[in-house]
Amino acid sequence: MGDDVREVIVIGSGPAGLTAAIYAARANLAPLVIEGVDAGGQLMLTTEVENYPGFPEGILGPDMMARFREQAERFGTEFLTANVSRVDFSERPFGVWVDDDEYRAKSIIISTGARARMLGLESEQRLLGHGVSTCATCDGFFFREQEIAVIGGGDSAVEEALFLTKFATRVTIIHRRDELRASKIMQERAFANDKIAFLWNSVIEDVVGDQTVTGLLVRNTVTDEVSELPVTGVFVAIGHTPNTDLFEGQLELDESGYLVTQGQRGEVPATATAVDGVFACGDVVDHVYRQAITAAGMGCQAAIDTERWLEARAHEERTAAPTSV
Repeated sequence: MGDDVREVIVIGSGPAGLTAAIYAARANLAPLVIEGVDAGGQLMLTTEVENYPGFPEGILGPDMMARFREQAERFGTEFLTANVSRVDFSERPFGVWVDDDEYRAKSIIISTGARARMLGLESEQRLLGHGVSTCATCDGFFFREQEIAVIGGGDSAVEEALFLTKFATRVTIIHRRDELRASKIMQERAFANDKIAFLWNSVIEDVVGDQTVTGLLVRNTVTDEVSELPVTGVFVAIGHTPNTDLFEGQLELDESGYLVTQGQRGEVPATATAVDGVFACGDVVDHVYRQAITAAGMGCQAAIDTERWLEARAHEERTAAPTSV
């Protein structure tokens, strides 16, 4: 392979991708991270992070990602702030394109993450991180002794609501239908919890508040009546969409569009995809935990899996090379 072929390219730059870059760089693999125009992942939309070990006073999400990036750069990671437009995993070295610019690598680590599905309201985007959240585990602690709402009707929404009752005085589940889609056992737990109330056949017209959330404008889909629900927080729990459009037709995806790895089959190397030499980590794989620390842990795994895979290929090439007489 020529000098223009890199050892590894990391696609994505959240906690998983940047941790993978740190480990790969320390293994002298000189990774290239194509970090995307919106670099840093979902933590860039988070205000205070208080559940990541090592930061007892908390840290702003963007500040944490800046530290991750600085650490990766310190050990020799190269960054390209652009979006990948297409990939070719049909042969090695693999091809990755940014518009018309082509990059080649012996191995690939995918950490493109997932994005929370949102309601599409201007006020929702404006107040994201200021009362609007997509992660109860991340932000529930900030709503102690407050009244809040959860939007959605599936297992994720009910799970978020149940978790939030540890902090809030009242949690209202707002659902557009007249019954939950959640599993029976989750429904039973929600109905049995005195802190959880329900607004059926209801959709959100607007999020009320200037600097922080003060309420929700809720429309009843049966009567068309609009009323205001006074809450100080709203958790949108209508699902996540993995950022896997680039990989359709090239890598195995599950029914929800997440990348499938050997770890999900109980095999090792855990982060390997169906294509030999392509690895995946973080929220693009994980639709269960979706935490910065689990993403970072998977990034570590992916880098170690990649390093071992590259060493094994190099050993095979050395063994297969003809010896001089």
